[in-house]
Amino acid sequence: MTTYITTPIYYVNAQPHLGHAYTTIVADTYSRFRRLVDDNVRFQTGTDEHGDKIVEAAEKDNVAPKAYVDKISAMFRDTWPLLEIEPDNFIRTTDSDHVAVVQQILQKVYDSGDIYFDEYTGLYCQGCERYLTEKELVDGNCPDHQKPPQQIAEKNYFFRMSKYQQQLIDHINDNPDFITPERYRNEVLSFLAEPLEDLCISRPKSRLTWGIELPFDKNFVTYVWFDALINYLTGIGYPDGDKYKDYWPVAEHVIAKDILKPHAIYWPTMLMGMGVPLYQKLHVHGYWNVNDTKMSKSIGNVVRPKELVETYGVDTLRYFTLRDMSFGLDSSFNSEAIVTRQNSDLANDLGNLFSRVSAMVKKYRDSVIPGPDKDDERDQELRQAAATMVEKYSEMMNQFKFHLGIQAVWEFVGLVNRYIVTNEPWGLAKDQALEKRLDTVLYNLVEALRILALVLRPVIPGTARKMGDGLGIGRDHDTISSLTLGGKWGLLVPGGRLQEIEPLFPRMEKKEDKRQDKQTSPTAAKKEKKKEKEQPAEDGLVSFDYFKNIDLRIAEIVAAEPIEKSDRLLKLTVMAPEQRTVVAGIAEHYNPGQLVGRQVILVANLKPAKLMGVKSQGMVLAAKTVVDGREKLVLCAPGEPIEPGSGVA
Repeated sequence: MTTYITTPIYYVNAQPHLGHAYTTIVADTYSRFRRLVDDNVRFQTGTDEHGDKIVEAAEKDNVAPKAYVDKISAMFRDTWPLLEIEPDNFIRTTDSDHVAVVQQILQKVYDSGDIYFDEYTGLYCQGCERYLTEKELVDGNCPDHQKPPQQIAEKNYFFRMSKYQQQLIDHINDNPDFITPERYRNEVLSFLAEPLEDLCISRPKSRLTWGIELPFDKNFVTYVWFDALINYLTGIGYPDGDKYKDYWPVAEHVIAKDILKPHAIYWPTMLMGMGVPLYQKLHVHGYWNVNDTKMSKSIGNVVRPKELVETYGVDTLRYFTLRDMSFGLDSSFNSEAIVTRQNSDLANDLGNLFSRVSAMVKKYRDSVIPGPDKDDERDQELRQAAATMVEKYSEMMNQFKFHLGIQAVWEFVGLVNRYIVTNEPWGLAKDQALEKRLDTVLYNLVEALRILALVLRPVIPGTARKMGDGLGIGRDHDTISSLTLGGKWGLLVPGGRLQEIEPLFPRMEKKEDKRQDKQTSPTAAKKEKKKEKEQPAEDGLVSFDYFKNIDLRIAEIVAAEPIEKSDRLLKLTVMAPEQRTVVAGIAEHYNPGQLVGRQVILVANLKPAKLMGVKSQGMVLAAKTVVDGREKLVLCAPGEPIEPGSGVA
């Protein structure tokens, strides 16, 4: 199969930020996944370098527009390697081949009669660089820039966009996956329910010279969107190149929701006017806020990718953005959330699993991967879980549901951790008669790590390569570089030797991010202090923000034992999904044999404490009731079995 995935070309009136990084990480992850399943892949990104706002930004920088765009475009190009983003092509709209293609298309559409000259009076937003309709205004202002547009009357060239309105509606209705997620498809259809106006596609040189000159009138330059969108064709050799013939039929665009209209309405109608088949899919994601506040230069909370990589590491950043944003919805970035993901998911779950398995193979088999013996039910369950995970992961990655694909992987991580607990390799090692059973358990654990290294390759590529090194099979071995070749169980060859590597993810202390201290404006900060003063000190209520900080999870008890010299406390070993020890004051109400296999609700981010010499890493919840006149504790549990580690919402 063939895949062509693009990001929007980023407007160079400002430096790269978290929103740009997320869009490009998504496209890179998808391109890596498609390569993992042996597709022929083309991944393109780049920069958009013409228009009013570029001239304005260059003037503020006291340089010529060309010098300005060269500088900012280089910042984007230099940012992507920091994030392990590897596009096949980086296009600029000032490239000579792009200018030539735009002019060729303009002439073609003009000659067909779909571009005409007319005088127009309209409401022009400088920030949007387009005319707005009255219906788009909110209280007389542009909804994005919170300013009233300027009324401009001038002669310009127009594209007969209205001519293709019904054809576009029919295409969207006939192809449900043309715009995803569905909410954005519905938004576009709602907009198209009203008559579509023609699109102004020029600007007179009397007010703007920084643009691509119209081939049929040297007194005008091209409107920035009619120029920018064509990059998707230029970058693959339109109209006669082999890449165009191979890749355009499968083109998929990734964008943020703020540029939905140009991509979902302008671009398809332009393609219709050009006589070019429409792209295959448009994938639309939401906004990244910072501490639940929209990113804004005015309040100083714009997050830069380079700073994030320096603070948290590239794979932690990639993992966090893909795991915490449900594609299509808005999400919020904050330091505490990313550190929690690092420590819980990456350090505790994945990192500790890799270290434990490596340590056991080293201790019991001198780091040599043993050959497995016959399976039992626990081994079959692990093998089936791996196959189920690979299938679910592939399905979700194909559908741009990256958070669900990663969730499926982490459910498998939790199961592998439980496999260690239930099989107790340390116990098997004490009995010479169980040597073959120990070989089987150790082989299965290392094979599980290989499968994990394989599916994590698109998401956290650096860590996946490191895992390959640690497994002794190299970074580009077929079994961790191709899901087609390596996605089946049992491909790891016994006799290989594990290698010493640094811990995958060391635990991270909470970062004091001075930039984030500035994320609340002085006015907002005063309001917050006033709010705190107005809140009664003894009303017994907590805020929703306070409640959100409590990490409640489903945990499964895998072992329970009394604590010496205590009649009240039990030591519980739970999976949530990582293994942890919890001390619970329930010995008077439950005996240890009643507890193994039970699911409970765990407060997972409670500060660890030592009780009777045992370090407790959380708290299980119980309800108080009275039975036969005596107080009784009843453990809180889900109504039906749930994957350990699942959050309680």
